[in-house]
Amino acid sequence: MNYLIAVLSNRVQAEAAYSALEQAGLADSQIDILGSGYKSADEYGLIDPNQQARRGAADLAYWTVPFGFAAGFAFNLLSGIEISAAIPPVGNHIIGGLLGAASGGLGAYLVGGGVGLTAGSGDALPYRNRLNAGKYLLVVKGSEELTHRATSILRQFEPENLQGYSEPTNA
Repeated sequence: MNYLIAVLSNRVQAEAAYSALEQAGLADSQIDILGSGYKSADEYGLIDPNQQARRGAADLAYWTVPFGFAAGFAFNLLSGIEISAAIPPVGNHIIGGLLGAASGGLGAYLVGGGVGLTAGSGDALPYRNRLNAGKYLLVVKGSEELTHRATSILRQFEPENLQGYSEPTNA
């Protein structure tokens, strides 16, 4: 499946472009308008960068928290650092492990969440920002030939941005 996304500055321009695509023979199921009064980014399925960041942090925490516990426990065992004199040695090792696990969790939150927020969303974040700024997105989905035909039609409306995407094939 191929996608073509045009960023249009106002509703009138988006509706005119939609009508032109309909007149060119594209089906309603192949064209979508996103913006005020139409589908939202969430309804269409654009990736939410905050959700990607949470997922990235959780995926990374799956490995870093247990590793951090083991590393903290081993470090305390090998160094012999006494965290509290009132606690037996094995208790100090467990506290060292818990501090290591907390460090692993913090690392997962900062690194996994930060990467998910900045890189995990791809082009979805700029498109969401444009929608929040009052712009409209016109999305055409179909074959490569269809998106090429739609590109020539949409260029007449001088969109702010015109970008094509191809869904990766699972081979």
